[in-house]
Amino acid sequence: MARPTDMFVWPARLLHWLMAVLIIAMLFIGVGMVASVSERHDWLVRLHKPLGVAILVLAVVRLIVRWRNPPPPLPADLPVLQKCAALASHWLLYALMLTLPLVGWAMLSAGGYPVMLSASLRLPSILPANAVAFAVLRHLHAWLAALLFATFLAHLGAALYHGLVRRDGVLGSMVGWRPRR
Repeated sequence: MARPTDMFVWPARLLHWLMAVLIIAMLFIGVGMVASVSERHDWLVRLHKPLGVAILVLAVVRLIVRWRNPPPPLPADLPVLQKCAALASHWLLYALMLTLPLVGWAMLSAGGYPVMLSASLRLPSILPANAVAFAVLRHLHAWLAALLFATFLAHLGAALYHGLVRRDGVLGSMVGWRPRR
């Protein structure tokens, strides 16, 4: 049975919504982590690291799913500038989902901190300890997180625009329903 060409395949939809929840959680955990000096700080750090690695792994899986199952085309009447913005923002989201965890891992490695995924599972360092690299990567990680948040908000705004204003099926293709004609 051929899949409908106006819908994302179910693995793409599942990964999209799972990662949306993980990314929102990570952004809030990250802000809470850097703003907290309470006993919750260590708990947030222990949560942040494995979630970051999960996002990295899921982003790779998501790219494989996307390459094997191209997304449905955007509406033919969508202005060229909006099509370019959609394409650019999607690739920016993928780049950030891959880059942010790697920068975080490199930052912790440069700081001499262990990257523990659990009490007994430790990732290897990917950079030697270096205070200057740690400082640069820490700022980079924060700026990339802010860019991810802004891009996420733009993505959400575009999805709502397509679903509530244009009603052109773009949102439905990721939610899994078709608009009435």
